[in-house]
Formats: sequence, structure tokens, C-alpha cells
Amino acid sequence: MKNRLFLLVGLFLILTVTAASRESEVVRHMYQSAAAFLASLDSDQHRHATFSLDAEERFNWHYRPVPRKGVSLKDLTPAQLKLAHAFLVSGLSPLGYSKATQIMFLEQVLHEMEDGRLSRDPDAYFFSIFGQPSTTGSWGWRVEGHHLSLNFTAHEGKLISATPSFWGANPAEVRQGTNKGLRVLAAEEEIGRRLLHSFEGLQRERVVIDAEAPADIITVNSREVQIGSPVGVGVAEMRKDQVELLMALLDVHAHRWRDELASAALEKLRRAGLEKIHFAWAGGSEPGQPHYYRIQGPTFVIEYDNTQNNANHVHAVWRDLESDFGLDLLAEHYKKSHAGS
Repeated sequence: MKNRLFLLVGLFLILTVTAASRESEVVRHMYQSAAAFLASLDSDQHRHATFSLDAEERFNWHYRPVPRKGVSLKDLTPAQLKLAHAFLVSGLSPLGYSKATQIMFLEQVLHEMEDGRLSRDPDAYFFSIFGQPSTTGSWGWRVEGHHLSLNFTAHEGKLISATPSFWGANPAEVRQGTNKGLRVLAAEEEIGRRLLHSFEGLQRERVVIDAEAPADIITVNSREVQIGSPVGVGVAEMRKDQVELLMALLDVHAHRWRDELASAALEKLRRAGLEKIHFAWAGGSEPGQPHYYRIQGPTFVIEYDNTQNNANHVHAVWRDLESDFGLDLLAEHYKKSHAGS
């Protein structure tokens, strides 16, 4: 028994050290990418790209085509563009990077679909850095434009937040032109619908919380999430096949981040209790009908909405109910730093 206890303690320490090492590697990669990107900017670009960590601008996030601060892709030279994309890659999986760049490309698709009537620009995506990038201090960064808002926060060598994380697609399915058939967020829709169709009888009545889908995600671009208690059907009441579908859906949303961040996000919701996670649906159940779903647990909420433009316009977001922008840990850090001063 004593040897077994030592073995378990040793295994725990190895896993803890390995996780810490992976977290440090993520921050190191982000720091190196940020430093290289910043070093390439001229003084005017640098001024537009950088903010203090406590700047109100850090919380001024959007997913609509609105004026933004930061330095945009359109203002970068070819060499700077390569560094900007390398910076973006530091936070995303290969699939996530592909989806992010395809979301940017959809602006060109919209421009052609609308005959240039509205301002659509695949280069109107802005990089912002908050605080001084390092492998030990506190800092954050954001990449944002129409239908994309990626926010990351590092503290003491760890990536403490990768939320809010917003991904959208308009059109959700390109139905004309040379890119016909392109569906950037297809898996997010298809697995969600498969999960819905697995519910029958009383379960189906409970999982569908409204016959009509909301016009947008409920949390919109709020600084802090106000969404209420979980609704729908909880994992504790699901069959094994339903839980497997739900986990597959969570994987799709999480693994747009690089593997280390996706694993950390999934482990956090497991620690909070998988049995406490709920799935809810609103709107139509068939392709082409306006629909919405929500996955919510004690520490997070994921929303997916496809209602606009004849249900061909997706908004999807992952919010951390405790630590969007890393506010909880940073607040505790500042509290301790200023204690007794």
C-alpha cells in the first residue's frame, strides 16, 4: 500500500510538472511570436498595436463590422504579415488557424455576393497587445475583426485565459461562385444537430427550450456573462451515446485552440463536474431552419446561433464564467501586490 501511494504521488507530480511545462511552452511561443511581431513594426504601428494591460480597450471586444483599434493586416508589409500570422498560429491548432483565415476570406465572398454595396474587407483584422509580453509577467493579446475575436491572457508564465473566443461565418455555407460548398463551421452545426436528434419523448421536450431560436447569441459581446442557470438536459440524465456526442461537440469547439489550450479547457470543465453540464436547443431541427444551441456547465458556456440571412449566418462563442480575460486571477494578483501599500 505504501509503495502504491508513493507511485501515485510520483505519477501526480510527473503529470503536474508536464502540464506546467506545456503551459510554459505555450506562453514562451506566444511571447516569442509577439516580440518578433512588435519588433517589425514602425513607431506609428507600434503605438496603434500596444495598450496597457488594464486599458479599457481590452474589454471592448466585438464580432460585428465596427471600427476597431489595433494594427490591421492591411497596414502590414508582406514580411510583417508573415509575423502576424505566426503570432496568430501561436494560439491556435492547425484546424483553428485554417478556420480563422477562412473566416477572414469570407469577407471577400460577401463583397462579391453583395456587389460591393457594403464595406467588406478580408484585411480588416486587427492585432492588439496589452501589457508587456514576457514569459513571467502579465499580458494579453487579441486578434479581432468581423466574425472573429480571439482573446488570450498570460500570467506568471501560464496562459490563464483564452476567452472570450468568438467564431462566426457569413455565409455559413457558400452557395454560389468558385467557393460553392465551403462551410467553415460545419462540424459545429452537424454534431449539434446529431445530438439533438438523439433525444426522444420527454427528453426531447426538455432539451428544446424554445420553438423559436433567438436572433443572436444571448451573451452578445458583454464584458461579463449574465446567462442564468443551465437549461435543457444534463449529462447526468443522458445515455452513453449522447454523452459521447456532447463530448465530440465540446472537442470541436475546444480544438480550434492549440492542443495544450484545448486540453486545459476541457480538463477545467471536467474538474467542475461533467455531470453538471447541460445541453439545450431552440428553433428548428432540420438544416436550413433557424436554430440555436447552448452547452453550459458551472465554469463555462458555449453558444451557437444560426438564424440570420435565412439561417445561413453562424455566431458561436466560448465564454468562461469565472475567468474571461483572466480577470479573476489578475484581480487576486493585484490585490496581493498592493496589500499593505
